[in-house]
Amino acid sequence: MAYITVKYRSKALCRPVSFDVFIPNDPDTLLPWEQGSEGGGRLKTLFLLHGYSESGFNWVPEQLAAKYGFAVVIPSGENSFWLDGEATGSKFCTFVGEELPDYVNRTFGLADSREDTFVLGLSMGGFGALHTALTYPERFGKAGAMSSALIVHEVAGMTDGTDNGIANYAYYRECFGEPAEVLKSRNNPEALIDKLLSDGARLPEIYMCCGTEDFLLENNREFHRFLESRGVAHIYKESTGTHDMRFWSEYTEKIADWMFG
Repeated sequence: MAYITVKYRSKALCRPVSFDVFIPNDPDTLLPWEQGSEGGGRLKTLFLLHGYSESGFNWVPEQLAAKYGFAVVIPSGENSFWLDGEATGSKFCTFVGEELPDYVNRTFGLADSREDTFVLGLSMGGFGALHTALTYPERFGKAGAMSSALIVHEVAGMTDGTDNGIANYAYYRECFGEPAEVLKSRNNPEALIDKLLSDGARLPEIYMCCGTEDFLLENNREFHRFLESRGVAHIYKESTGTHDMRFWSEYTEKIADWMFG
């Protein structure tokens, strides 16, 4: 397994950024560019999105990437909710949905089709995985969302000076835009789904999970019910667990099997 840290200047974020790439390149496995030259196809790729107050890190066991033969791309989304903010240099959705896939495809010869390009996130990154795949369904064929911070309805009810114990109104307004308008905006996954359904567009496949002791459980149940109400096929799982790596490690294996098995 090759572990590569890449630094380049991002147009979407208007500054130098770095990200990590894990590529299975054991002696019996062709490198991505060798696969292309030998007719073996490009290496499938998983974009991994971290949670709030974290930075990019890899929680996919190397043996999974080696077993199924996929690369892992690990960007940092800061505390952006992986959304495009209004301020210059804050286009994190554009960064992970357009710019970064184009860059890794061009640089490493990784997957360039929706059938081989997937996204997985936890907590804030679970929201980001859903939102990114729904914003770019032509690029991402599958989205895995673990313990997702599906809090748009909570954000919509916030007013100046309020705080939910994690962050304040000013922070959420910076990420989501004007709270009173968020439910109808492109920052609401529900609005994106309604638009895709109205357009007759092809939706990404979705796998959601949440622990029964997780503080975000009801948010995930509500989104699951929303998907059911719209007739959107998806997988939704609950099992014992809280908002921690023990739960996410268990479901990372299950989702990797669903994505690549």
